[in-house]
Amino acid sequence: MKNGIHPDFHQVVFQDSSTGFKFITGSTVNSKETITMDDGNTYPLIRVEISSDSHPFYTGKQKTTQADGAVDRFNKRYGLK
Repeated sequence: MKNGIHPDFHQVVFQDSSTGFKFITGSTVNSKETITMDDGNTYPLIRVEISSDSHPFYTGKQKTTQADGAVDRFNKRYGLK
């Protein structure tokens, strides 16, 4: 790899704004905000609106449409008699 053309890869903390869930991961994103974690180290803080802690797919609280009722209503209105 060429030197000086790649962004700096470092440890950052991502925090879910809706639940407060925090996790440390590597990223090239920079931030002016910092946070001190339980391990005593200070990391840049990136706030995100949704993460695996609040996304409906991962929490199991996703809305499912009741297709059976919609199909029955459609057949009742427009179905062949």
